[in-house]
Amino acid sequence: MQRRRFKQTMSLEERLAEEAKRLREQAKKLPPGSERETLLRKPRQAETGSHMSEWLRSPG
Repeated sequence: MQRRRFKQTMSLEERLAEEAKRLREQAKKLPPGSERETLLRKPRQAETGSHMSEWLRSPG
C-alpha cells in the first residue's frame, strides 16, 4: 500500500496566517461570550505556532 503524498504550495507560516484570519472573521460574526472567546483563542495559537516555526528555522 502506498501513501498519498501532498505537495504544500504555501509555507506553514502562510497557512497558519490564513487560518488565523479566517477564524477571526468567523469570530466577528458571533455575539460576545464564551464561544467567541474560545474561537478567538485558536488564531492566537496559530500565530504562536507560526512564530515558533520562524524561530526554529532562524540561523542563530
